[in-house]
Amino acid sequence: MSVVLPPCPEPEESTTEPELLHLGPAGDEPCLRADAARNRARLLDAAARLIAEHGAAGVTMEAVAAAANVGKGTVFRRFGDRTGLLTALLDHSERNFQAAFLAGPAPLGPGAEPVERLRAFGVAMIRRAVDELDLQLAAEPGPDRRYSVPPRRVHHSHVALLLREALPDADAELLAHTLMGYLSPVLVHHLTRQCGLPPARLEAGWSELVDRVTSGVTGDPASGPGFRTAP
Repeated sequence: MSVVLPPCPEPEESTTEPELLHLGPAGDEPCLRADAARNRARLLDAAARLIAEHGAAGVTMEAVAAAANVGKGTVFRRFGDRTGLLTALLDHSERNFQAAFLAGPAPLGPGAEPVERLRAFGVAMIRRAVDELDLQLAAEPGPDRRYSVPPRRVHHSHVALLLREALPDADAELLAHTLMGYLSPVLVHHLTRQCGLPPARLEAGWSELVDRVTSGVTGDPASGPGFRTAP
């Protein structure tokens, strides 16, 4: 029996950058005392190093405490349990990434042409996925939430905004989903670890994809709604 899917929502026509969103409880980090914030950052840095060296499966509360040279109780009090630690680590990384593409230096941040920013965004996403692959795979949402979690909505909105600037007549909403599929941690895992492709090839493929999507196009209505064809 076929299921009738609801229509996609109309794309927002805002020309402003999306607001920074994160995974953890709202207002958590800004409310910390300065020393508590430093300790939290120290623990997260230690956890990030352990994941880079041993993968997410090898990270324990005890290992993070030892790497940060603090007592194990400090880690439990700050994060509650291992799940809380991994969520906080991903949240910390996501905040830094969003700050970079929303307000950081060009070409990833504002100040460059939209196509150049698209190239920089994808390369940064691929590099982040490679560096944090185990962590991102562990946090990958199920199919019912994959496209609705706040960070993914911010990423999609950002790509759609750049596409609207570069291709005013295109269906930026759907095209952004297509481009974001290339940047999925699941695909990065398959290509780099299962197929053995070097990350540099993925980065070059992303730049080529962006160039093919955004260059040599016309507004021929015969090509269908939201798509344009090369002359």
